[in-house]
Amino acid sequence: MSHSEVHSAQHSAPATHSKWSRWKRPLTLLFFLALIVLLTMFATRIEWAEVLQTLADFKLRTLIIAASLTLLSFLVYASFDLIGRTYIRQDLTWKQILPVGIISYAFNLNLSAWVGGIAMRYRLYSRLGVSKSNIAKILGLSLATNWFGYMTIAGAVFSSGLVTMPPGWKISSSALQGIGVLLLLISAGYLAACQFSKRREWSIRGVEINLPSLRMAVLQLLLGALNWSLMAAVIFTLLPSKLDYPLVLGVLLISAIAGVITHIPAGLGVLEAVFVALLQHEASRGSLVAGLLAYRAIYFLLPLLITVVMYLVVEAKAKALRIEKKPS
Repeated sequence: MSHSEVHSAQHSAPATHSKWSRWKRPLTLLFFLALIVLLTMFATRIEWAEVLQTLADFKLRTLIIAASLTLLSFLVYASFDLIGRTYIRQDLTWKQILPVGIISYAFNLNLSAWVGGIAMRYRLYSRLGVSKSNIAKILGLSLATNWFGYMTIAGAVFSSGLVTMPPGWKISSSALQGIGVLLLLISAGYLAACQFSKRREWSIRGVEINLPSLRMAVLQLLLGALNWSLMAAVIFTLLPSKLDYPLVLGVLLISAIAGVITHIPAGLGVLEAVFVALLQHEASRGSLVAGLLAYRAIYFLLPLLITVVMYLVVEAKAKALRIEKKPS
């Protein structure tokens, strides 16, 4: 490449970046306006009287079961970080780790991965004396556990044909089965790499990544898949009884991808839209929305309220320790 070509390329790169910077904000705004219009259309098609009646008819026993499954799900997710403790080989007790995992998960669900999954973990683990590189390893392993668990269970559900897509959708039922097979192959490839790969270490931006053992990888997949199964069990408990659990699980797995693509905190509106679109031929829209609103209250909002108190207690204890250590 000549000197003039290099000079031209150097000037074109900032220009391209500048153009993207100008268009990024209006395009983002346009996307959210379109989303608001779609959600408004969705809301107008719901029988809200039926929604309120269904919410009023929930039995206390049903709500207790849903809350118990939620607690179990949060404990399973927090256990991802127990694997991380083994991974970084740091002497932390489960009593120190589980609160961090629970608080981070609740903030992650409601306020985005940047706030809960990343910022909250860094703050809380730093107070426990964990280095930034080890915090990054714990975070990375937790993400891997969640999504490899997802790929395993989604692969099994999608490839089995338990979920059928409505006519007119861009992804057909047969395409969904193909995606399921692909996800299972990726999961199997991860397990094979953990067992047979000769290279066990990589360095990405200064962070050392070690490939876990096969035993640890299997534990990752089991815990990740169990957490997704428990999330679906909470929703299944709150939706009309005529719906089958595998179908509810499959729809949740599909809605999770839609939530990731839209990047909306707590997937507001996305979860409901996907469930209504895929299950409206199985149950009334009102009963579906009522169950999902109850799910949001039990799985998202209630844990957030509890973990805000937990976080304030942790901060208060840390402040008290700092005051004690100050020289008189």
